[in-house]
Amino acid sequence: MSVPEGVERDHPLARLTTVRVGGPADWFAKPDSERSLVELLAWASAEGIEVAVVGSGSNLIVSDEGFRGLAMKLGGDLTRIERRERRVVVGGGARLPSAAAKTAGWGLTGLEFGVNIPGTVGGAVMMNANAYGGELAEALEWITVCTASGSERRTPDQLGFSYRRSNLGPGEVVARASFELTPADGAEVKETMASMRARRREAQPSGIKTFGSTFVNPDDPRAEGRSAGQLLDAVDCRGLVRGGARFSEKHANFIENMGHATTGDVLAVMAEGRRRVHESLGVVLEPEVQLLGEVTWPAAWELGG
Repeated sequence: MSVPEGVERDHPLARLTTVRVGGPADWFAKPDSERSLVELLAWASAEGIEVAVVGSGSNLIVSDEGFRGLAMKLGGDLTRIERRERRVVVGGGARLPSAAAKTAGWGLTGLEFGVNIPGTVGGAVMMNANAYGGELAEALEWITVCTASGSERRTPDQLGFSYRRSNLGPGEVVARASFELTPADGAEVKETMASMRARRREAQPSGIKTFGSTFVNPDDPRAEGRSAGQLLDAVDCRGLVRGGARFSEKHANFIENMGHATTGDVLAVMAEGRRRVHESLGVVLEPEVQLLGEVTWPAAWELGG
């Protein structure tokens, strides 16, 4: 098959992530409709090319060597936010905080928690996003999934939702999602969202190059109910530096690019934090951040395995 129109070669990906590290993608495209998305997926499938979607890049680390595949960023029609009475249909490439703000303005409740999830709707569905007591699955009615063979509608009971997980796999892209919401007083919904924003600002670092939470909060009795950040704090990881990366001084489960970090530096910080927690407390921390491309973990990472 010939290369679809608009596909670029050797496209830099670091600038598409919030932590600003990593190399280029061999191929890059910005599909703006379900049709163009399916066309790209079909081409990649026929050519044996791996596919990845880069949303807001807020939960993503790209290998320093880049990505040997097709990276896509959804645009155009795939970023629209439309109201249909109590339902809101959102493109997979739309930012979840934007969708939350729009629904508040329309006097609808059910998506407020999304104001504190700095990713796209498609990424939020893939990761079954939740925050401050709100869960995406509770409001989700259906999604449109595009694959190399076309598009189909799926309901939440078909998505295998668990903690920060769904059963959506490689080559399956969320093009659209419908949320069924409840009419409410718009001012009250906005007030709730403002309170959620304030809580996030108090607890988490802002204005830095980071990808959000590094490790998943462990479900391990040895953690004694402590979060990943509290465990990292307990072993003196707050402010820990490796190269140009460090665990934030404000929240130990956030890694900051101090300006010149590489993906290797970020992985070194993660590995050392994981090693310390395992050796001191017996708990194995697992990454919440997603990895794109082939990476080589430092030896310290295996010590926690």
